[in-house]
Amino acid sequence: MTLAGQLYAPNNPSSTPLPAIVIGHQTTAVKEQSPAVYAQRLVEQGFIVLTFDAAYQGESEGEPHGLEDPFQRSEDFRNAVSYLTTREEVDPERIGVLGICGSGGYAPYAAQTDHRMKAVATVSAADVPSFFRNPDPEGFQQMVEQAGTLRTEEAAGFPATLVSALPEQNEIDDSTPQSIREFVDYYKTSRGRHPRATNKWVARSADLLDQFDPYADIDKIAPRPLLMIAGTEASTLHYSEDAVEGAGENAELFTIEGATHVDLYDRDEYVTPAVDKLTEFFDQHLGNA
Repeated sequence: MTLAGQLYAPNNPSSTPLPAIVIGHQTTAVKEQSPAVYAQRLVEQGFIVLTFDAAYQGESEGEPHGLEDPFQRSEDFRNAVSYLTTREEVDPERIGVLGICGSGGYAPYAAQTDHRMKAVATVSAADVPSFFRNPDPEGFQQMVEQAGTLRTEEAAGFPATLVSALPEQNEIDDSTPQSIREFVDYYKTSRGRHPRATNKWVARSADLLDQFDPYADIDKIAPRPLLMIAGTEASTLHYSEDAVEGAGENAELFTIEGATHVDLYDRDEYVTPAVDKLTEFFDQHLGNA
């Protein structure tokens, strides 16, 4: 499958190869959303940056579109790094990765065994299987059990069954959890809406997600550095806390005071300190001059 990507390069051409960073998008999102926000900031710091749409999503190939395959999402990071190694303007020994939200699980998972990823960072990292499973374990298990039936239907020529990850704005009421409200405020309004970010995923993704644990072997990243950035008010903060604890002395948790999970997608007052920390991290470990 061919993936769609956007390559960002500093305005001032360099006579020597530069360090590069791969940025992966949130679950049900696309490269034009939060990855573009961070790419535009990091390219100004002298890094070459590659954003991309995951396979089965955005402008990338893969059917049924909307499939959330965590193993493929991780493989996409490896393939993005491979692409960068073919670019003459990139130093293949100085490539880092940055995962936002769901990609904050997929990037570290890929880095566990891909040692070309010299520095690993996340922003508002999420363990996607746990995120979908924990609110309703019984309901998620039913989706896992139903996945085989859905595969059979697709094999017979029926379209893939899609699940909406978020309610519509007019479906929000007093009973809607605050975490869902903030996702809707980003994805369903002019703030972050994008026509290719459908916020729907293929229901049979459940049997793939149920087998995936992004942080189980996160200690394999060592001795390479790991930086996880999260807001102090983020409902997903515990994912970063647990991952850093399991990673070892090579890992650092950096918190942004007052920020929620979604605040770090695009809110300037929170993105700015996050980018400052990322710049310091990648400068140190990718040797940006």
